[in-house]
Amino acid sequence: MPDVVRGQRPGELIARDGDAVERLYAVTAGATTWVFRDGFVYEVTEERAVRKRAGAHESLTAPMPATVIKVNVSVGAEVKRGDILILLEAMKMELPLRAPVDGRVVAVQCEAGQLVQPGAALIELE
Repeated sequence: MPDVVRGQRPGELIARDGDAVERLYAVTAGATTWVFRDGFVYEVTEERAVRKRAGAHESLTAPMPATVIKVNVSVGAEVKRGDILILLEAMKMELPLRAPVDGRVVAVQCEAGQLVQPGAALIELE
């Protein structure tokens, strides 16, 4: 089992397994963590039961500074949990942002080519 410690930079992890040393990066937003390793992005989602009141809104936000590559939905679109709504690029890797719940898109607050900051609301779902 490798030892994993925090690196000096935000989100940096150092994994040591004997003489092998590997640098990973991780970003967490809500119940989702993205791990960047060797040019690949791994998405880990916490499964949890959530009850929402009728008409409640869910925001999809940027987990880190990134550029919007593609917006796959428009206002009024019906989406299912897990659908890729936006494709971002950060640290030379593509980062798909998925619908956290089934719902309807009520607002799209970004466009392709736009630079977005962490926590910026990108899509509102109802």
